[in-house]
Amino acid sequence: MIKLTSSLFRVSCVSAVTFLMASSVQAANINEKVENALLFGEQGQYGQVKFDLRFRYENVFIANDLPIKTANANTLRLRFGYLTPEFHGVQIYAEYEGNLAMQDDYNSLRNGLTNYEVVADPQKQELNQFWLSYTGLPDTLIKGGRQKIVLDNQRFIGNDSWRQMEQTFDAVLISNQSIENLTLNFIYIGQVQTVISTEHPITMPVLNFSYNFGRFSTLTGYGYWLADYVDAVNSTQTYGVRIHGDPKLKHDIQLSYDVGYSNQANYQNNPGNYALDRYNIILGATYAGITIKSGMEQLDGNGTYAFQTPLGSTHLFQGWADKFIVTPEDGIRDIQASIDKSFYGVQFLFAYHHFTDSNSHGEYGNEYDVLVSKHFGKHYQLLAKYAFYDASDSVAAVDAGVGENTQKIWVQGNMNF
Repeated sequence: MIKLTSSLFRVSCVSAVTFLMASSVQAANINEKVENALLFGEQGQYGQVKFDLRFRYENVFIANDLPIKTANANTLRLRFGYLTPEFHGVQIYAEYEGNLAMQDDYNSLRNGLTNYEVVADPQKQELNQFWLSYTGLPDTLIKGGRQKIVLDNQRFIGNDSWRQMEQTFDAVLISNQSIENLTLNFIYIGQVQTVISTEHPITMPVLNFSYNFGRFSTLTGYGYWLADYVDAVNSTQTYGVRIHGDPKLKHDIQLSYDVGYSNQANYQNNPGNYALDRYNIILGATYAGITIKSGMEQLDGNGTYAFQTPLGSTHLFQGWADKFIVTPEDGIRDIQASIDKSFYGVQFLFAYHHFTDSNSHGEYGNEYDVLVSKHFGKHYQLLAKYAFYDASDSVAAVDAGVGENTQKIWVQGNMNF
């Protein structure tokens, strides 16, 4: 049985509550003063400062993983940026990001402490964003430089914002909305700055479009051509479509659906020769403030290669324990369900996942995720999360590298202006 660790957890809870509540004393007056202080000139005519401060405690325990020790990470992340006013359609943004490890009993993947479990939040500082945008052409945005790119539901390209240091891209983006309800995105990415503050040159043209049919549905199509990212096996070409919406019915009932299909094949110098599919169908309904969702996502594998999404926000998919950031060679089928409800402004969410390989021949295990979150106005948040991955006692789980029970705990306080 996995045990909650310790006084460290209790101390971190108290620290997070103190951090957040101190920030929200006399919230209305303080917030207005801070907002005004961050604006240069009347209504920001000379630009504005943005900052985001986030404290987090993370505990990671993996059963039977001796001699690797349980990880305990207390980190404080700061983002601090300046956005210029728009001048003849031109605007510039520069942002610093730094993460302080106040307790570093963990393997950050950069600190060499391999005798601890992994928490991928290294003590580093970096230029997180530095971009120039131009809106002088009708219905068109052109943006170049290091920037955050979030496409669709972040399955393929996202900033992975759950980690303390987010993922950003050195890229040129052209977004056009000349046709009503249609958004066309053309992107070329030349480098990725990862969540562990490493830089990797890549070659990646991107084509993405979305058409909004109103409240009933949005149709998205995409093509991603990824090459030269870390290893040749990451060179892939991916094409797909997604349709999703949240139509309202009578009697305060709202439905939701998210259906997608993708195909991924080897590309350029990838040594493989394959074509693999990905499917997802998630259905949901909301009534009386309770949202229930259920469905399935499947990423195929052929025993040697599997459908991969190395530049997506992977924490959002296949459970918060992050056991399947890399898809196993036999693929993965994730049958999932969740229930979400808010009481007095506090969000409660429970999610369940059942994992098998993509042919449903081998059992990987089950995962149980719990979230409690409270926003204090628009600037402050307190959050606690728990993930327990219950590994299947099977050859398939061991072969996939997910054969051990895993527990993760997070307590977090956030202040954003």
